[in-house]
Amino acid sequence: MKIGLRILLSYFLILGLAAWFVLNVFVAEVRPGVRATLEDTLVDTAQLLAQLVAEDVKNGDIQHLALLQRMQNYADRSVDVEISGVRKATLDYRIYITDAKGIVIFDTEQKDVGKSYARWNDVYLTLRGQYGARSTRTDPNDENSSVMHVAAPILDNNQTGQARKIIGVLTVAKATSTIGPFIERSQQKILQRSFWILLASLIIGIGFSWWLNRSLQQLRNYAQAVERDDKVSLPKLGNNEIGELGRALESMRHKLEGKQYVETLMHTLAHELKSPIAAIQGSAELLSEDPPAAERSKFLNNIIEQNQRQKQLIDKLLELIKVEKQQRLSQVSSINIVDLLDQVLIDFSDAIARKNLRIQFDVQAQTIQGDPLLLRQAIGNLIDNAIAFSPHGAEIRLHQQIENEQLILLIDNQGSGIPDYAIDKIFERFYSLPRADAAKSTGLGLPFVREVISLHGGEVNLENLLEGGVRVRLRLSLG
Repeated sequence: MKIGLRILLSYFLILGLAAWFVLNVFVAEVRPGVRATLEDTLVDTAQLLAQLVAEDVKNGDIQHLALLQRMQNYADRSVDVEISGVRKATLDYRIYITDAKGIVIFDTEQKDVGKSYARWNDVYLTLRGQYGARSTRTDPNDENSSVMHVAAPILDNNQTGQARKIIGVLTVAKATSTIGPFIERSQQKILQRSFWILLASLIIGIGFSWWLNRSLQQLRNYAQAVERDDKVSLPKLGNNEIGELGRALESMRHKLEGKQYVETLMHTLAHELKSPIAAIQGSAELLSEDPPAAERSKFLNNIIEQNQRQKQLIDKLLELIKVEKQQRLSQVSSINIVDLLDQVLIDFSDAIARKNLRIQFDVQAQTIQGDPLLLRQAIGNLIDNAIAFSPHGAEIRLHQQIENEQLILLIDNQGSGIPDYAIDKIFERFYSLPRADAAKSTGLGLPFVREVISLHGGEVNLENLLEGGVRVRLRLSLG
């Protein structure tokens, strides 16, 4: 499982658990919170009404009291209001008063007057100077039928001090089912908003996971390309920890590659220079013996030739090193392939004339994108090889194919072909085949061609033709 997916799943799991916990707490606290608010309201109402009726309860003639009559009228009223989206059509308070013995002497519902409520907690506890409240179901089997009762003591106002006599109890009752719609609405709002918050968090998590996975994948692809020894540049990873890691890897890569490259280069260069140095050393020793003029001239020419070979080897090697260390093209422009080939053929016109070679040119104008100088050098190396391995009076053919928006440039010669043992080595550095009428090459031309074409996003390969000779197949993207 990819690390980005693991992080996303872990993030979502943690988010889900946190959301589940928070939602449970919120939903679980809504109902008790609303009930506590209802109880607080009932306490204030009961205390207020108990104070208002205290004097009349003490006098004992409450049936003719105007205040109690108004309470009765309140119970008979109806309303039509909307509170926070919930419609209210009835008044839900029930008010009853008991005397000092717990006998009901007033009831807005007019059903329990004369009954004893002395054993109900609201009356029982209040008569003993405690906070009296109870919640009782009207239907024992229905938890939604609970009614909350909150009582307040009716005190003798003619007495002073804290120990005033309790002469009765006033209870205000309200069914808890009346607050059910408010609780449900609050819970729905919490759930709805939690869903949107969870969805937004999930989208953020997916976005972060995608970004992280993309950055890690880019870094992974870069590391794999380096492992394959491909020409690749560090992708843009931003100014963050992943970017710092990528830059550290690139720096380490350059140091390791540089060290290994120098070691390999020095070993190879030392090996390749042994032959010309030995030839120069031998010729110089023979010259010190004062040979005849003819031999002296021969030895001097050998020294000059071997010295020229060393210079050519070093120059070619420097060119190859430059393109091998280059990760991308520094200059890119539109190039007409016909114009480019014309320039290359002009460069080698003397060599072509010396061997009396014929050039068959079957290339049509096509535009490619690249570095004109590097491509001119690379194709020049291929033409140089074609000339070197062609017999006198032979033909070199340049023709093309168009395939999948790519230009395939074909260069055919009529030489002896590439031996089977050399096919897999032909692009190796310093590897070269003997030429019939020319000095051995440096073996750096084809590696240079391969590096240049690779920089242009193309490929090059060689194959023997059935009728004899070699075909170079150069593939470049049309631009």
